[in-house]
Amino acid sequence: MDELEIDAVAEADLTDPVLVEGLPGVGHVGSLAVEHLLEELEGDSTLVRRVYSEEFPPQVSLEDGVAELTCAELHAVSVPDGRDLLVLTGDHQAQTNEGHYTLTNAFLDIAEEFGVSEVYALGGVPTGELIDEYAVIGAVSDESLLEELEDAGVEFREDEPAGGIVGVSGLLLGLGERRGFDAACLMGETSGYLVDPKSARAVLEVLEELLEFDLEYDSLDERADEMEDVIGKIQEMEQQQQQQQMDVPTDEDLRYIG
Repeated sequence: MDELEIDAVAEADLTDPVLVEGLPGVGHVGSLAVEHLLEELEGDSTLVRRVYSEEFPPQVSLEDGVAELTCAELHAVSVPDGRDLLVLTGDHQAQTNEGHYTLTNAFLDIAEEFGVSEVYALGGVPTGELIDEYAVIGAVSDESLLEELEDAGVEFREDEPAGGIVGVSGLLLGLGERRGFDAACLMGETSGYLVDPKSARAVLEVLEELLEFDLEYDSLDERADEMEDVIGKIQEMEQQQQQQQMDVPTDEDLRYIG
């Protein structure tokens, strides 16, 4: 196998398409979001490209005992009464800095092939604590894109996320701008500790408004309820540990015993 191989699985004619990326990252926000997007629009979706690379981890995925070499996939999605989508998803990102550049350029090559001019990278930004209200933080490749995203409820904060945006999501903005794409990154706030369906929904709701399509959220809400149960159990365990620590006698307490 070559360092990079692209399989043309199918072809599709897309109308004014937008590239939407959701690869694994903080809270799996981006990957959850595109997974739900493809699930809801499955009837209008076609797998068009598979991207294989030695930069992916050396492993295969399994389905009913059948192995498939790790890859990234791009799906063409026809959106009724809206702009069509080219959706990038996968289970892994590159393992080296060079690999991130190689793969991002390959993704942008495919986007150009399908007539894409705009890119939305989806991801999460960690807060380090559990939250109730999920803001969506943004970054853009050009100042001219700010107003539209702000009107859709996206927040732009100075020096946030701290350290910038790494991986494919960041490079889609940086390399995309150099190649003439209008690119934006939508990042849902998330604790960063757990898979976060609520943050994924917050990001998708912004994308819905920007691209004018509608999704149902029943299955994503069910996953969110399951995670709420997990969070509740974690909080209960933390409270028990704190109580146990409070119940342990200190040296001062022991002076009065005996």
